Amino acid sequence: MKRNRDISAEDKALFRAHVGKVGRIRTTVQATIKPRPPAPIPHQTLADEQQVLEDLGSLDFDPADVETGEELLYRGAGLQDRQFRRLRRGQFRVEGELDLHGFTADAARLAVAGFLTRSRQEGKRCVRIIHGKGRGSRNGRPVLKTRVQHWLRQRQDVLGFSSALPPDGGTGAVYVLLKKG
Repeated sequence: MKRNRDISAEDKALFRAHVGKVGRIRTTVQATIKPRPPAPIPHQTLADEQQVLEDLGSLDFDPADVETGEELLYRGAGLQDRQFRRLRRGQFRVEGELDLHGFTADAARLAVAGFLTRSRQEGKRCVRIIHGKGRGSRNGRPVLKTRVQHWLRQRQDVLGFSSALPPDGGTGAVYVLLKKG
C-alpha cells in the first residue's frame, strides 16, 4: 500500500489545534537500568553433584576393562532420532570446549563435572570435550577416553554424546548434548 505523504493545510491546522505546540524535553537525568541479578546458585544440585563425584571416584575399575571401540556413542532417554543424527554429524554449534590433555584422571573428573555444570548454567546446549586418543599413556590405551565416557553416562544433564568429526578431533574428542535449562 502506498503512503500518501501529501497532507492538506487544513489537516495540518486541525492536528496542531488538537496536539498543541511540541518541543523537545530537555533533561540531564538519565534512566538507570538495573543489571540483571546473577542466576541463583543451586546449592542442593551442587551438593548432589559433589556426592556423585565422590561415589564415582570410589568406583575402582581398570579403564582397559572397558571396551570403547573407536567411536564413542551414547543416546540417552528422551533424545530424538533427528537430534541424535545431527549430533553425530556435527551439526550442532559447539558453544564450549574443554581440553583434557595433560590431566590426571582425578583432575579430569573434576574438570569435566565443573565444565558441564557451568556450561548448563550458561545455557550452552552442545559442548566438546577433548580427551585425546591415549597415544601418550603408559600402556598405549586411552585412559581418559574410557573414563570420560563413563562419567558422561552417569550425568542426568547429558542427553547424548558422539565422537567428533575428524576436523574437530575425531575419536579423540566428543560432542556432548546437554539438556536445556
